[in-house]
Amino acid sequence: MKFTFLGAGAVGGYYGALLARAGHDVAFVARGAHLEAIRRHGIKVVSGAVGDFTAAVAADADPAKLRPADVAILTTKTYDNPTALPALRALVSPQAAALTLQNGVDSADEVAAVVGEAATLAGATYIATAIDAPGVIRQTGDHRRIVFGEVFDPKTAPTPRVMAVHDAFKSAGIVSDPVADARPSLWEKFVYLAPFAAVTGASRLPLGPIWADETSRAVFEDAIAEVAAVARASGVALPDDVVARIQKYSSAIPPTTRSSLLIDLSNGKRIEVESLAGSVVRRGAALGVPTPIMRALYGVLKPHANGAAAI
Repeated sequence: MKFTFLGAGAVGGYYGALLARAGHDVAFVARGAHLEAIRRHGIKVVSGAVGDFTAAVAADADPAKLRPADVAILTTKTYDNPTALPALRALVSPQAAALTLQNGVDSADEVAAVVGEAATLAGATYIATAIDAPGVIRQTGDHRRIVFGEVFDPKTAPTPRVMAVHDAFKSAGIVSDPVADARPSLWEKFVYLAPFAAVTGASRLPLGPIWADETSRAVFEDAIAEVAAVARASGVALPDDVVARIQKYSSAIPPTTRSSLLIDLSNGKRIEVESLAGSVVRRGAALGVPTPIMRALYGVLKPHANGAAAI
């Protein structure tokens, strides 16, 4: 199967390299030093989970110069969408699908506005990776899971095109969960991720100290409940025990765990505050669902949206 990744960073670079190693035709839209390193040496993965390897792939800054793909996968940060989404249009032919793996719950609508609802798939990914150096992706955990499916016309079972992508993912050693309707999976991740990113970012702390302090933990748990309330008001069928499951998960992960938003914030980079906390606040206001905790955290983080250069 032919895949083109719009974004060759820690997430897209890792999954694309796995697919290329398995024999699939993979190309990346990339830029800068990362692009040059991939062109010269291929893309390298350093991982205790899947082993260290280097994959030869095509790469270019101009999507129009890459060959048509069966599936275009969007893995850029959401704040890059003003430039990334127009590029996606060049990658999606009438027969192709566009799969967004971006954080948050807004991306599928934004992708569909560019390539059409019929072409759009969406998924949530669970992975811990980082860019070690240009062209080098390090996996810092064991997870490599993607839950994905249709968004705008869900069926009672995963569609044939979803299953075809699933088979390709599975052949590459990716833990793939095809679903008939991607929306509950997207929101289930969002119910955890938006508060996790907001609380760790606003406090400048990993989860451990927050979870260990009774007051801070209560703020985090209240924020989770707010996002769950917004999800249900949006008509999303979340599991009844979703909050309890998140609490159990949070108590078990390493206390040094930091959100990607906190990592970017600490490095003076742009942060995904609008697609996470901002989205919760806007959706809550539109639905009449109070989100006081998430609104306060959003207000604290919003001035840092464009990174240190903007302060």
